[in-house]
Amino acid sequence: MTVAFETPAVEIVTAVRSQVGESPLWSVAEQALWWVDIEGRRLHRLDPATAKTATWPVDERIGCIGLHRDGGFIAALETGIFRLDPKAGGALVAERLAIVEHPQDGMRFNDGRVDRSGRFWSATMVRDMSLGAAVGALYRFDGRGLSAPLVPGLATGNGLAFSADGRTLYLSDSHPTVQKIWAFDLAADGALANRRVFVDMADHPGRPDGAAIDADGCYWTCATDAGALLRFTPQGRLDRALKLPVMKPTMCAFGGLELDDLYVASLIPAKPADGYDPALAGAVMVLRPGVRGLAERPFDPALPAA
Repeated sequence: MTVAFETPAVEIVTAVRSQVGESPLWSVAEQALWWVDIEGRRLHRLDPATAKTATWPVDERIGCIGLHRDGGFIAALETGIFRLDPKAGGALVAERLAIVEHPQDGMRFNDGRVDRSGRFWSATMVRDMSLGAAVGALYRFDGRGLSAPLVPGLATGNGLAFSADGRTLYLSDSHPTVQKIWAFDLAADGALANRRVFVDMADHPGRPDGAAIDADGCYWTCATDAGALLRFTPQGRLDRALKLPVMKPTMCAFGGLELDDLYVASLIPAKPADGYDPALAGAVMVLRPGVRGLAERPFDPALPAA
């Protein structure tokens, strides 16, 4: 389809470049942006007020992070779910909360997010995407522990986001053989039902990577390979397309005092992308799309209530 792209002003916010930058996360309490480098095994923090970036090494590939009610983060790494507590000076305290039993070697957790009730969700994948192995799955972690696989058969689970009322879960598979975004009904107890196609990205530029929901209930996805951000209405209609200076954006997150800044992480492709400045690959950038986002809910280890 023909898409009319906007070209917004984009600012690169840090000199740090990530091999696979992912999971940007805005802390309202700190007024700071956190993100991870999956393959670089790093956790990063940017203080926009001072433009200073701090970094913590992680022992495993780290797929995603969420805020934790008691401080620090809930995180999905290669072998399971962890609580991470970054300390001053670069030390990182990691507590394993759950172990995942991957169906084969060479797998890790990928995209993830805390839902509006305080439960943590993340999907697994085979690290070597060229294999096209659909053996990944979506998991839920809460006070009951790590769930059984809730959505099996994923090649590259991605794009987790939740409607403002918490009743809809969005999930994508960004593998080139799939390229779909689904919506699910999300019950109060964390059960999923009524899976349906929300967007078939075969009809749009790029593949669906990480995502965010804005205050209008619209779903923003990083269209990797197309160097763009696409905004879909709650009915799945494309209503905005924003061009970016990197070919492979990975995930976006709203932040800033008014939650009207949109931060975008990216990765460094295996080969330089024609038409893009290779020095920007792996950068974190910010733009102002004219809409606000929603504050992220911290993970609540007390859920579900007894």
